[in-house]
Amino acid sequence: MGRVGCGQLHFGPARAHNPLMTPVTFTLDPRLAADTVRICDWPLCSILLMNDSRYPWLILVPQRNGLTEAFDLAPKEQAQLWREVTHAAELLKAGTQCRKINIGALGNAVSQLHVHVIARNPDDYAGLGPVWGKGIAERYEATALAGVIQRFTSILHPPCPIS
Repeated sequence: MGRVGCGQLHFGPARAHNPLMTPVTFTLDPRLAADTVRICDWPLCSILLMNDSRYPWLILVPQRNGLTEAFDLAPKEQAQLWREVTHAAELLKAGTQCRKINIGALGNAVSQLHVHVIARNPDDYAGLGPVWGKGIAERYEATALAGVIQRFTSILHPPCPIS
């Protein structure tokens, strides 16, 4: 599992039985690695937890090097990306009972293709505004982080790959 502040993460060779994954080493952008903790891998994406206790916040990163846009993926992988994003959003909403899910793929600060899935409520830290640029991230304490990782690991079962 990735650790907060560990710099660049290298995930090992992809599992050969997964037709959506290629047998290459996937490299996560150092900024994403520094701000997140890896929860699990799905057929296409690594599922990361943003280390900011103010919001339940997942980041899905396709396990492909050199991508900056969703259209850089092959059509089948584009469909799988949105299946995984939608599935993560549904599970996050059910697991947090939030009022709204925000989904975004900005890429201004980190160009590596990644999609944010954030559980939001009107009374959260950012209120009705966007989470970006609102204060400084409040990292989870070690015990709280372990609990959040365990909770997300238990609810984040992967969707079926597109055949």
